[in-house]
Amino acid sequence: MRRKTFKSGAMAVSVAAMLGVYDVAWAQPEPPPSALINQGETATLEAARAASLRDSEETFAYFEEDVDAALARAVERVWDPERTPEPAPRTPWGDPDLRGSWISATYTPLERPRELAGKPLYSVQEAIEAFQTAVLTDASVDPATVHYDWTEFGMDNWQSPIRPTRRTSLIIDPPDGRIPPLTAAGRVRWDEQARRETLQSRHPTERCIVGSEGPPRVPFIQQIGESRIVQTRDYVMLIMQSNNDVRVIPLDGRPMPPPSVRAWLGISRGHFEGDTLVIETSNFDENRTWVRPRGAAGDVHLVERLTRAGDDTIVYRATLTDPTTWEAPWTYEIIWPEMVPPGIYEWACHEHNYGIINVVRGAQIRAEEYEAQSQD
Repeated sequence: MRRKTFKSGAMAVSVAAMLGVYDVAWAQPEPPPSALINQGETATLEAARAASLRDSEETFAYFEEDVDAALARAVERVWDPERTPEPAPRTPWGDPDLRGSWISATYTPLERPRELAGKPLYSVQEAIEAFQTAVLTDASVDPATVHYDWTEFGMDNWQSPIRPTRRTSLIIDPPDGRIPPLTAAGRVRWDEQARRETLQSRHPTERCIVGSEGPPRVPFIQQIGESRIVQTRDYVMLIMQSNNDVRVIPLDGRPMPPPSVRAWLGISRGHFEGDTLVIETSNFDENRTWVRPRGAAGDVHLVERLTRAGDDTIVYRATLTDPTTWEAPWTYEIIWPEMVPPGIYEWACHEHNYGIINVVRGAQIRAEEYEAQSQD
């Protein structure tokens, strides 16, 4: 393979690492062995590559100038959680101004990698290096292993305004940066919520019925993380790009309904604490299918904190508590850069999307092949 070196800021990184697996927050759960039958066969991979317009090296070369420009912009603004945030702009009526279009995409893994145990923060230089490695990996897709070539449509994470961060994981509590162990009931739900070869095991987002942006907002794939925030004296509204789900959050101090009243996105109440909007959400629908965080149940108590940290950044922090799912509460934090130009796209997806038919049919065929192979 040709070696490519990118030089920007204070470091040079080899693109030999581009095709390695980068542990990002939007990585999907490991598929069952039955889903991988024939997946690694040379003939299968070569056929997929032959059907693509370009290979991974050609893909990177095509977008190389854009990648260089995006990295040069990003590395100038490394997010440092230890730095004092800028004062929050205010609305005409005096509340912190959260209005605008924001994105929650990131290259930072949700959980801290084992090799970084005991290291909650990178140095600025290390943050730049980690970000550049992720961008170069992202910009060099292997046509045999992707469903969409996101870059062709301007949808790679590096094509958004995200930037490096000193955090080594999104999770900031527990201190080890890992999700607390699941309870026995949580482990049962974890297994029940796995994607299998049946239509019912596929999340309603995959079936184009609902969105996938929470709450809570846990990033998971390319460029599904755009939000528009509309704000008045009495309400904050979050319009989410995925399926154009809408959350309307009252700020007027009204009480929560009884636990018998439930909603797919939960029921929320908000209030301001200084420069921070605090949103408490509970009463999730008991039949909700959870992908992120997998294993969760309808009794999750979620506290979200949105803090405007300057003209073009919101700090989003979420704490999840449910003794029936996890042995302890846990908290994660992610920055939301502002999108320029503002706006979110239509979610052009519908329940009769033929893709889900092919996905389930293919999964069933692979499951049958796996069973046959296991009996040999």
